[in-house]
Amino acid sequence: MRGQWSLIIGLIVAILIAVFAVINVDPVRVNYLFGTADWPLILVILGSVFMGAIVAGTIGILRVYQLQAEIKRLKKEKLNLEGEEINKTGELPSASKKKEKETKL
Repeated sequence: MRGQWSLIIGLIVAILIAVFAVINVDPVRVNYLFGTADWPLILVILGSVFMGAIVAGTIGILRVYQLQAEIKRLKKEKLNLEGEEINKTGELPSASKKKEKETKL
């Protein structure tokens, strides 16, 4: 359901940007480091939105990769800790937890 709402909101934002860009079709002067050019404002607006989306998407993808690497590291650490617990007690961690519950009762 969340994905559907994200899609709907994304489409609404895209439509608003497209309408805003179509209304602004006058040529504007764009200054580069090495010169200037006259571009239609619609292309400047859409180009800016596109570049912003690329930057935001790249940052998001990098963050996802960082989180996935952290999840792998934590899973590996958990397995190592469980292995150490098995070596110390000689039984599985779930079995020792069951024994603790039984002794409390």
